Amino acid sequence: MDNNLLLAIQTNWYSFVVSLFVFALLFFLARKRVGFGTRVLVALGIGVVAGIVFQSLDSFEIKGITTFGSIYVSLIKMLVIPLVFVLVLNSIASLKSLDYLRKIGFKTFAWFLGTTGIASIIGLLVALAFSPGKGLQLDIPADFAVREIPTFSQVILDLVPSNPINEAAQGKVVPVLIFAIFIAIAIIKVGSKNEESVKPVRDLIQSLTGILHQVVKFVIRLTPYGVFALIAGMTARYGWETLTELGSVIVSSYVALILHFVLIFGGLVLLVAKVNPLKFFRKIYPMIAVAFSTRSSYATLPVNLEVITKRLHVSPRIASFVAPLGASVNFNGCGGVWPAIVAVFSAQLFGITLSLTDYIILVLVSIISSIGVAGVPGPAVISTTVVLTALGLPLEGIAIVAGVEALIDMGRTAVNATGTTVTSLLVANSEGEFDREAFNRNDDEEIVVNAV
Repeated sequence: MDNNLLLAIQTNWYSFVVSLFVFALLFFLARKRVGFGTRVLVALGIGVVAGIVFQSLDSFEIKGITTFGSIYVSLIKMLVIPLVFVLVLNSIASLKSLDYLRKIGFKTFAWFLGTTGIASIIGLLVALAFSPGKGLQLDIPADFAVREIPTFSQVILDLVPSNPINEAAQGKVVPVLIFAIFIAIAIIKVGSKNEESVKPVRDLIQSLTGILHQVVKFVIRLTPYGVFALIAGMTARYGWETLTELGSVIVSSYVALILHFVLIFGGLVLLVAKVNPLKFFRKIYPMIAVAFSTRSSYATLPVNLEVITKRLHVSPRIASFVAPLGASVNFNGCGGVWPAIVAVFSAQLFGITLSLTDYIILVLVSIISSIGVAGVPGPAVISTTVVLTALGLPLEGIAIVAGVEALIDMGRTAVNATGTTVTSLLVANSEGEFDREAFNRNDDEEIVVNAV
């Protein structure tokens, strides 16, 4: 038998044995009633160590260890469309007045766009301080192709549902969300004239919501196992060689993301919601770990909803409105920090000097593009393309950083999802739908264990 084939079989056997051992360990911890968040962090740590070991093996087949992670992500994605549709229906249809919808909608978008603008400023300042790209000599990949920026009219058309069934089948979340809003508003209008006529519909929506929550609990039980597989595969895919060449981009990105996470999110939680930021971050860390591992705000949505309602004790009505919307249009990391980092990197790399006017344009375009890329695949790439084009910078910079973008995307997604969680808390607090007393109780692990 060919030696390379034998080596490939051997390395895949190693990954199978290690994965089986880790799964058994995580199952044992679950049986011992170890907290859900603790199990997720254990899986995250073991996954990093296992990935480093596997990366050092020759002929390691990455698919051998990421298969379960892919299954987990597929199961999560399975829930996204029905969850968004039913939760938005349930959230809005439960309202008695459209004035309340307009009020919480305005507050939600104000926080989303405001924090994205601040994220862009932080990314810009950190990039200027670290000067990523200065002095580097990197080749542009041969297969690089510039992604086409959709026109404004095309973006608007893509957001408007024309065939909700077809768009749901294609996984287009925003048109489905808008379709649900139309139906929910119609329920409110009809119910204001004759409540009895819409009562069966409201009861059906509430029943579907309860059933979907139970399905979510089934899938969330797999989270620690999925996190291990995803992180191990990600760590094994990227060696230290990739990190050293573009280390300044990675460091700049994570410094900016951490600053935004701690200073802005922590500050808003402390000064606006008036709760302990350390307690807040401790309560939401299971969601952060899932977002970091899956690199998908949509995949994180079911866990985020559980965290917002069960651990933060925000009312389901606010959570069901803000969380699905945030997964679609809230891009603090992808639309705020990342385009600023790449813009400065490209300018440094190609020796282009940016002026104060350019910096102002960068921040404004980042805010505007974060709205425009809602529902567009690869929002970080599109947002960055829009910003670079607005500043007249070479788009090749996007291709050069592509080698490490997946590593940075983990942090970007965690920031995106956390921003949605923070907004849920802020909106709920302003509307009197935040149970502060329940938040301050130390019963979170029990709640999550029972839930998952």
